[in-house]
Amino acid sequence: MLRASVLAACVAAATAFSPSALPLGTATRKATSGPTMQLYKDGKLQGAGVNCIPIFKRPASLKGDMVGDMGFDPFGVSSYANMQFCQEAEIKHGRIAMLAFAGILAEVIGIRFPGVDSVYAASNDIFEIHNMAVEKGSMGQILLWCGFAEICGGLPAMNAMLEGSGRKPGDFGFDPLGLGKKNFERKQLVEVMNGRAAMLAVSGMVHHALINGKVQGLP
Repeated sequence: MLRASVLAACVAAATAFSPSALPLGTATRKATSGPTMQLYKDGKLQGAGVNCIPIFKRPASLKGDMVGDMGFDPFGVSSYANMQFCQEAEIKHGRIAMLAFAGILAEVIGIRFPGVDSVYAASNDIFEIHNMAVEKGSMGQILLWCGFAEICGGLPAMNAMLEGSGRKPGDFGFDPLGLGKKNFERKQLVEVMNGRAAMLAVSGMVHHALINGKVQGLP
């Protein structure tokens, strides 16, 4: 039963990001004259007037209305894909990568809750820890409950956004500490930029561990 539930959650969650589910952007994109929601440094670091790599022309399909818009789209994805969908995927992956980065650091330097060593031993090798978590069923539970949350909350929210509900990508109305009450636009940009950095960092850490046997620069 558990295996069937895990498989169902995995398939349903993966379907949302499969190529066949990728919406085209021509029907829902709205043109704007410039940055409307990004106010960090008066919009100078993002938006319609930004071209982060001068040797490439800024794509006309990037309208300057997205958080983190740096004018970088060498493959022209913004010309055929719905950028709300793409930004939702980027924000989600960035959040996961930030959690993964913190988790890898904690495991490698030996920060653990009491009693964990008796279940997962005292290894600080990220691949050994992963394999033990799979063996003990922890990874299956993570997949099951994250898949459940995505099916029941994530997919309906994204579908409503694509149908014109006005919801912003990545907005799940979750702010128990009230951090969005002040400088919200700047914090949106910070989240996107840190998420991009974390995706690159986690990729590097995993490959270093795979090649060198440990995460480079850590004990």
